[in-house]
Amino acid sequence: MGRIVGVFGTAGFAREVMPLVRRQLAESYPDDDLVFVSPTAEPPVNGVPVIDEKEFLASRDERAFTVAIADGRIRRKLFDRAVESGAQPFEVRAASAEVLDAVTLGPGAILCGHSSVTSNTRVGIGFHLNISSYLAHDCVIGDFVTFGPNVVCAGNVIIEDGAYIGGGALIRQGRPDQTVVIGAGAVVGMGAVVTKSVLPGATVVGNPARPIVKG
Repeated sequence: MGRIVGVFGTAGFAREVMPLVRRQLAESYPDDDLVFVSPTAEPPVNGVPVIDEKEFLASRDERAFTVAIADGRIRRKLFDRAVESGAQPFEVRAASAEVLDAVTLGPGAILCGHSSVTSNTRVGIGFHLNISSYLAHDCVIGDFVTFGPNVVCAGNVIIEDGAYIGGGALIRQGRPDQTVVIGAGAVVGMGAVVTKSVLPGATVVGNPARPIVKG
């Protein structure tokens, strides 16, 4: 008898992740039962059952999970609840995703198609690296960080917990003695070009990226 393998979420990203999970587990774990996990039970999505979150967390069966929800705060809460219930996080890695030498990936990472993590980079818990995004050498990435599609993060960059990097953003390369730091909870807007460090909680947009001033 196989495990119950849950993908938290039923929205677009979760529906993109489920086929990756299916392909990844097909040979090694053919008896696993794949489900979407939602706040309430729903009709099947793309032919996959959707079960109530409470049912998944309360099950006594062997369970594994990933959280396919972009919001890092929500992802952290769901991840922590699932681990506390005894479920095991697993890494989702598309066949075309590339991970090079001396990379440390925390549990629960999702690496989408044609994404790349190059050498000597450390990544925390619950990382999302979306389609065709690039994370270069000598970076340190915190917990529950999200990269949208087509992000380029050059080397010697620190991205702290919960930061969100929008699709098409470019973060310039730092130096070993002067890293570029994206602060905890910061948001880098779509297509932004980040040329210097971003304060925690700030939202930056444009080229070069500048903070949004709240009126």
